[in-house]
Amino acid sequence: MAKMKQPMQVTSEETQRFLGRDAQRMNILAGRIVAETIKTTLGPRGMDKMLVDSLGDVVITNDGATILDEMDIAHPAAKMIVEVAKTQDDEVGDGTTTAVVLTGELLKNAEVLLDQNVHPTIIASGYKLAAEEAEKILNSMATKVDPDNDKILRQAAETAMTGKGAEKAKDTLVALAVKAVRQVAVNDNGKYFVDTENIKVEKKEGGSVEDSALIQGIIIDKEKVHPGMPRKIKNAKIALLDSAMEVHKTETDAEIRITSPDQMQAFIEQEEKTLKDMVENIAKTGANVLFCQKGIDDLAQHYLAKKGIFAVRRAKKSDMERLSKATGAKVVTKIEDLSPEDLGYAGVVEEKKVGKDKMTFVEECKNPKAVSLLLRGGTEHFVDSVERALEDAIGVVATIIKDRTVVAGGGAAEIELSKKLLDYASKVGGREQLAIKAFADALEIIPRTLAENAGIDPIDILVKLRSTHERDGKNTGFDVFDGESKDMMKKGVVEPLRIKSQAVKSSSEAAIMILRIDDVIAASELGKGAGGPPTGPEGMGPEGY
Repeated sequence: MAKMKQPMQVTSEETQRFLGRDAQRMNILAGRIVAETIKTTLGPRGMDKMLVDSLGDVVITNDGATILDEMDIAHPAAKMIVEVAKTQDDEVGDGTTTAVVLTGELLKNAEVLLDQNVHPTIIASGYKLAAEEAEKILNSMATKVDPDNDKILRQAAETAMTGKGAEKAKDTLVALAVKAVRQVAVNDNGKYFVDTENIKVEKKEGGSVEDSALIQGIIIDKEKVHPGMPRKIKNAKIALLDSAMEVHKTETDAEIRITSPDQMQAFIEQEEKTLKDMVENIAKTGANVLFCQKGIDDLAQHYLAKKGIFAVRRAKKSDMERLSKATGAKVVTKIEDLSPEDLGYAGVVEEKKVGKDKMTFVEECKNPKAVSLLLRGGTEHFVDSVERALEDAIGVVATIIKDRTVVAGGGAAEIELSKKLLDYASKVGGREQLAIKAFADALEIIPRTLAENAGIDPIDILVKLRSTHERDGKNTGFDVFDGESKDMMKKGVVEPLRIKSQAVKSSSEAAIMILRIDDVIAASELGKGAGGPPTGPEGMGPEGY
């Protein structure tokens, strides 16, 4: 009589495992939940989210990247959607909600095909073909612009800012964003490079948004180290030092025996002389302003004040780098090496009181390649929302200056892409064309959501957009304020091409990656180890998102 075969258990009993269709359903649902969460924030009529942490701190925003960053997301597939938003934010600075909503819709349409027994690899292959074709279509429909065209840059910044909390002051903020990006842009043989890290944003509650200003130089959130120092220096010659102005301890341990008070006095005098010599070395170069990255000894502060030198200590490394770019000063490590050639210039260095705090303003620099924006507003939450809106605007303006290409907003680009991809699908043989059609349908989620968030019937809008698009061309989108189809380029609703191309690229990659997963394994030890995904139903099941 044959022995009964026992089922073999490879993994421990604590291990949770989801196989095949269950794993796909679970991951797709997790991705869709994330997309649904921020869907209502899309567009000029999007709503805000209030995020409250365990300490009761509140963030109110409709910025997709901020919402996903602040949310405590546990599900591993949902975390992949958050990565889409982070990539979009890093690459362009705007369009995060678009990218996440599109990912959710691609997953939703893929689920319909999976229910029709279309294999996941066929869907993944079709999505890949569609994304590649979409890239070509977007490039062909983009409009070339001159980076010196202030009107286009302002329109793009305004489009990025519309619908944010700071919208009522967008005229002031748009002008600041464009001017700041222009100032730090570097023209290298006709090619522009913009590092937005060179635009420092300082925010202080108090006043109104209209009081916000662009400083042709750098604001340091520090005050002078000694009350005897001058509050304001004109025609400032600036020294940047990244070592401490203190008496250094020896590298090796040593014991010195002192047998008389005279010897003790000699040691104290020698320390004083060392600090005095440091100050003399700085004064000799003609410097009248010093920014030190490390500490400044109390006695050194006294000597600096006597010399009439304005000094700031413990400046951040990033601020030192910006000061160097703004003033032309070189960061020096050894005081003995400091020479007049290492000094930078600013028209004025002044300590000012902003709100409750004292700050150092380094202003009137000659053609600075690093600048500061001082943002004001009535409340902390409002100033934070102004900062997020301004960062989006800065990212968009910088992208247009670098790439020189824009597309129409208001759902125009997505409708054109959808129409062209449907034409392309009919030319592709096999089952992949089903996935390409699903991809084309998914793109319509953007104008559909814009309409829903504006309280307009999305079906009516889509029907109207499709018919007017055929007649009036690729730039026809819809105005969320009156629900009419219009030429978005003429209306001034423009976005950088890279917002759309990056959103299509990252959303298709995330959707494909999630679709290709057919087995999810979670052991209790994984979660306890090196920060792995949470385990158990709350970590792995969609309800644990």
